[in-house]
Amino acid sequence: MNFLDRLMAVNVDTIPHDAISHDTKPIRLFKSSFLEFFTHVTPQAVLAIWVPVVLFFAVRGALNWPATVSPFWYPLAFIFGAVLLWTFLEYVLHRFLFHFKPRNRTQWQIIFLFHGVHHYQPHVKTRLVMPPVVSIPMAALFYLLFWVALDVVLGVPFLVAPMFAGTVAGYITYDMIHYATHHLPVKGPIMKFLKRHHMEHHFKTPDARFGVTTNFWDQVFRTEV
Repeated sequence: MNFLDRLMAVNVDTIPHDAISHDTKPIRLFKSSFLEFFTHVTPQAVLAIWVPVVLFFAVRGALNWPATVSPFWYPLAFIFGAVLLWTFLEYVLHRFLFHFKPRNRTQWQIIFLFHGVHHYQPHVKTRLVMPPVVSIPMAALFYLLFWVALDVVLGVPFLVAPMFAGTVAGYITYDMIHYATHHLPVKGPIMKFLKRHHMEHHFKTPDARFGVTTNFWDQVFRTEV
């Protein structure tokens, strides 16, 4: 019995990789109630955790913006992080990490914990947004990457804060849109398109249509089938 077998309450051997359950009662992932608690999160919790982070780094970036650089570039750095960079990260993470093809049982267990459970039970409300035990380490990793790339390598440390704030803002938008496509009545052509696009990913083409906030990168990489 491996480490995950001792922790997990769900037996992944009984769940085919392409199975879909319409049950709205969440299956138990961990035997430990302490660990199980961290697998459930609401959109309100995401906003409570990450909106202050965006505000902090946005203000920090504005206060540390050098006088020698036109302030015109500050909002562009924020917008680039929020719109362009996040949508690309969202696509890459969803396609290559969350939909990684497991080669053994342990890999399947890990993928199931990260994302497979959402595909198995797409109607469970408390497993639609990213839990902090996943999002916080990922945010720390991306901040480190921004610091290395922008400060150490390129020598533009004043870009780290607005780029990180913008990327986190993009992530918040992603989580809210993802929740809305599953559980809220959407209005307007854009949200109706995004809902249809994501539902087709779940119920028709799980190996395509990886974008949630946009289908732009699906078009670029030809996964918009």
